[in-house]
Order: sequence, then structure tokens, then C-alpha cells
Amino acid sequence: MDEFIIFFAAFAGGFINAVAGGGTLVSFPALLALGIPPVTANITNTLALCPGYFGGIFAQRKEFKFQKKRLLRILPVCVVGGFIGGFLLIHSDEQSFRELIPYLILLATVLVAVQVPVKRWLQAKESNVRSAFLVTGGGFLLLFFSSVYGGYFGAGVSVIVIAVLGLLFDDSLASLNVLKLAISFSVNMTAALFFIFSGSIEWLIVLIMSIGSVIGGVAGGSIVEKLNPDMFRWIIVGFGLVISGYYFMGAIF
Repeated sequence: MDEFIIFFAAFAGGFINAVAGGGTLVSFPALLALGIPPVTANITNTLALCPGYFGGIFAQRKEFKFQKKRLLRILPVCVVGGFIGGFLLIHSDEQSFRELIPYLILLATVLVAVQVPVKRWLQAKESNVRSAFLVTGGGFLLLFFSSVYGGYFGAGVSVIVIAVLGLLFDDSLASLNVLKLAISFSVNMTAALFFIFSGSIEWLIVLIMSIGSVIGGVAGGSIVEKLNPDMFRWIIVGFGLVISGYYFMGAIF
């Protein structure tokens, strides 16, 4: 029964990521509900979602060819950030991380909520919006902190990364999206490789979730044009608010 719940949660997470983003808001709480310790649940969830990013990169491999040089410039910063985030998570005790859960879920929910306004801003902005500070170093610092967050928790990190990339580079959203996927994949893989040696991974759950998330991603991608992503996104935001409120109440009482 637990295996079915895990598979369905991962399927739903993959489906949601393909349609609107924010699938972690379903898969992570599902693992907690099954009694998996918070840190272990987060580590397992991070590792299980890695295949989805690779699939997205493969689907946009033509755009990826034009972004290799930029990726080589910014990837070291992101990998270091992901490593530090993973290190912080591994060295967090379960109780401390449990206390952070409502805040992390609420932050991820807010990031999902602002996803569309961020995209619209990126599409409408002029190149002179980018300041010399951002281009010469500030943007890379923001990418570093985004990667630390991604290695530590990760939900909603794509929204942060795409916004920072929009400040750094005056490219189309399609080009920036493949960079975002590559960064997210690298951050998650760096954290995942770090986690592998921690002994905190539930490998059976990872296998079940990986299969479920891939199938869900394919299903979501195949019907995304038939759905209203904005409506779907607000359903996820509402769900995230309920879940974060639940954990806030648990922390109070």
C-alpha cells in the first residue's frame, strides 16, 4: 500500500512539474505522511527527481548546444552552492529540519505563485534592466545562494534560477529554460552524490519515485496543451498553503 502511495505521489509530482511546476509540494509531504524522517524524505525526494531534469535537457538539446559556453562559466558556482546546500542538509538534525518544514514549503508555494509574473517580466524587460552589478558579479552571487537553497531543499528553485538568468543574459525564455534545467540538474546531482555516501537514502523509494515521476512527466507533457496551466498552478498554490498551514499548526501545538 505504501509503495502505491509513493508511486502515485511521484507520478503526481512529475505530472505537476510538466504542467505548471511545484511537484515537490506533493511528493515531499507524501513521504512525511508515511512516517519517513524529514531529512531522509528530502534527500530521497531530491535524488528521485533528478531523472526528470535530464529528460528536459535532452528534449531541448538543440538549445543546449548554444549555451555550453555560458554553462561552463556559471556551473562551478552552482555546483559549489549545491554541495554546500547538501552539506548543510546532511548535518541538520531531524528536529531542526522539521521546524523549518512549514517555512520551506511556504517559500516554495510563494515561488510557484510568482512563476508566471516572473516569466512575464522576463519577456517584457529591456536589456538595460540588467545593471553592471548583476552582470559583473551580483548575478553569480544570487545563483550561488539559489544553488545552496536548491541543494538544501530545492522546491521552487527553478523560479529563482530563471529570474537570475534573465538578469544576467538577454536571451529568450527557451534558451534560458535549458540553462535553468542544466543548473537545476547539476545542483540536484551534486547534492545527490553527496547524499549517496550519507547512508540516508531509501533506495527502493527512490526507484519507485523515479519511475512514477518519469511516467507522470510524460503524461503531463503529452496533455499540457489541453489543460489550463494557470488554474492548475493556483490549485498547487492552494495545496501548498494548506500543507504549510498544517505544519505551522503542528509546530504551534
